[in-house]
Amino acid sequence: MITIVRLLATLVDRPRRRQLARVVAMFVATGVLQGLAFACVVPVLDAALRQDWDAATTWLPVLAGLFVAHHVALAVGNLDGYDLACDLLDITLARLGDHTVRLPLGWYDQDRTGQLSRMASKGATDIASVPGHLLRPLIAAVVSPITVIVAMAFLEWRLALALLAGVLAVLAATRLLSAIVGRGEGAYDAAMAEGSARVVEFALNQPALRVFGRTVHGNELVETALKEQKRASRRLLVTGFGGLGIQLLAIQALLTVVIALTVQLSLGGTLAPATAIGLLVLTVRFVESLIDYGELSSALRIAEGSLRRVLDVLALEPLAEPVAPAEPADSGIELRDVAFSYDGATQVLDRVSLTAPPRSLTAVVGPSGSGKSTLLRLVARFHDVTAGSVRLGGVDVRDLGTEALMRRVSIVFQDVYLFEGSLRDNVIMSRPDATDEQLREAARLARVDDIVARLPHGWQTRIGEAGSTLSGGEKQRVSIARALLKDAPVVLLDEATAALDAENEAAVQEALTALAADRTVIVIAHRLQTVVAADQIVVLDGGRIVERGSHDDLLAHGGRYLDFWRERTQAEGWRLLATESRE
Repeated sequence: MITIVRLLATLVDRPRRRQLARVVAMFVATGVLQGLAFACVVPVLDAALRQDWDAATTWLPVLAGLFVAHHVALAVGNLDGYDLACDLLDITLARLGDHTVRLPLGWYDQDRTGQLSRMASKGATDIASVPGHLLRPLIAAVVSPITVIVAMAFLEWRLALALLAGVLAVLAATRLLSAIVGRGEGAYDAAMAEGSARVVEFALNQPALRVFGRTVHGNELVETALKEQKRASRRLLVTGFGGLGIQLLAIQALLTVVIALTVQLSLGGTLAPATAIGLLVLTVRFVESLIDYGELSSALRIAEGSLRRVLDVLALEPLAEPVAPAEPADSGIELRDVAFSYDGATQVLDRVSLTAPPRSLTAVVGPSGSGKSTLLRLVARFHDVTAGSVRLGGVDVRDLGTEALMRRVSIVFQDVYLFEGSLRDNVIMSRPDATDEQLREAARLARVDDIVARLPHGWQTRIGEAGSTLSGGEKQRVSIARALLKDAPVVLLDEATAALDAENEAAVQEALTALAADRTVIVIAHRLQTVVAADQIVVLDGGRIVERGSHDDLLAHGGRYLDFWRERTQAEGWRLLATESRE
C-alpha cells in the first residue's frame, strides 16, 4: 500500500501530491478513530454487564465523540479522495497523450497500440480507483487493527501479543500470495491479449479464409487461443481462491487461539467475565478488518500493475527536439554513414550513405529483410539513427524538429490505415484548410474521383473502420490522394501494387506517377516500370548498399540488380500470360 501511494505521487504534480497526503492522513485518522471506538466498546460492555451505570455513562460520551470525529474525517477524506480520483483519470489520460505524441513513431506497433488502448481505458480507471475506493478500506483494515492491538495492550498484553503475531503472519501470507497470483495474472493477461488478437484476426480475414476454404483452420486457431484463455483464467481463479482460503483459515485459527486464551484467562481469574466478553467482541471486529484486507489486496495489486505500466510508458525517452529548429535549403535527402539497430545488437543498416537530389526519384530494391523499410522510416525520423546522420536540405533531421519535418514529408506505406468516417475526412486530414478545388484535383490525380462517383453519398460516404468498405487498391488510392493534397516536397513510399488486380494496379501506378512529379521521392520499388523510371537505383542487401546507379549501368554491371531484374521480368511476364490466358 505504501508502494502504490509513492507511485501515485510520481504521477501527479505538487498540489495533488499534497492532496494525496491529505487523503491518506484523513483515512489514517479514520482508521485510528475507528480502532479507538472499538476499544471503547470493551469498558462500555464491561460496565453494562456489571450494571455500573456511572462507569458506562463516563465512557458513552467518549464513544459518541469518537463516532462523530470518525465520520467527519471519513467525509473529508472521501470528498478529497473522489476529487483526486477524477483528477487522476484526467491526469493519466493527459500525460499518456502528451507523452506518446513525443515518442518515436517507430515505437508504435500493433501490440503497443493495444496496450495503450487498455491503459487509457481499464488502466486509467484502475488507477483512479485507488484514492476513490481502495485507500479508505485498505488503510482502515491496517490502521484499525494496529490501534486495537495498542489499546488491548493496556487491557491484556498477552492477547495483544497473540493478535500482533497473527497480523504479522497474515501480512506475510498476503505478500507471498500476491507474488504467486501476480505471476498468474501475467499469464492471464497474455492469454487474454492472444485470444482477443485471434478473434479480431479471424473476423478481419474472413474473405481470405472462406475463399481458400480455411475457415476450419482459422477457427481452430481461435479455439486454441480461447481454450488457453480459459485455462489461464481457471489457474488464476484456483490460485486466487486457494490463497484466499488459506488466508481465511489462518485468520480463523488466530480467532480460535485468541478465544481459547481469553477463556483460559477468564477461568483462571485473570480476566473478569465482562471484560473477557468485551475483548472477544473487539477480537471479532479485529478479524473482520484482516479479512477485508485480504479481499482488497488483490484489487490493489491490479491497480498497482496498471500504474506501473503507465509509468513505464511515461519513462520512455521522447524524441529530442531542437530549441531553435533549422531551416533546410531544399528538399534533397542525404544519409551519411547511417547505422541503425532496433535491439542494440543486430545491425539493420550498416554505414549506409545515400544522396537523393531535390526533385529526383530514387528506387530502393533488395531482398526481404535487407533494411528497405527501415531506411524510409529513418528519413521520416520514426527512429533516431544509432550512428551517422539523416539530412533534409543539408539539415540533420534531429535539428529540424518533428513538426517541421512532418510538414515537409508525405509517407505512403504498404499498410494503409483509413479512419472510420467519411471519405472526405480521410483525405482532407493531411490538409484541413484545403479548398474543394484542391481536394478534387488531388482526387483526380489519384483516381479517387472514380471511387467518389461509385459511392452512394459521394465524398460524405462513411467507409467503415479501417476503410472496410473499400478494396485494397482503393485504399491505396485514398492514401495517395491524402499525400498529394498535403503537397509536401519529399515523398516516401512503399510501392504496393503486387497484390492488386490489373485495373487497380494501373490506377495506383498513375497516382504514384502524379505523386512523384516535382518532388524528391524515395520509393521501395516492386514494379519494373518504377525501377526503369528512377534517376538512381540503390540495391540493399544485409543492411548495406551493394550497388547503385542507373538502370542501364546496373544491368551492364551484371551484379545483384541484374538478378532482381530477371526475377521481376519473369514474374511480370507470368502475370501477363496468365491474364491473357483467362481472356
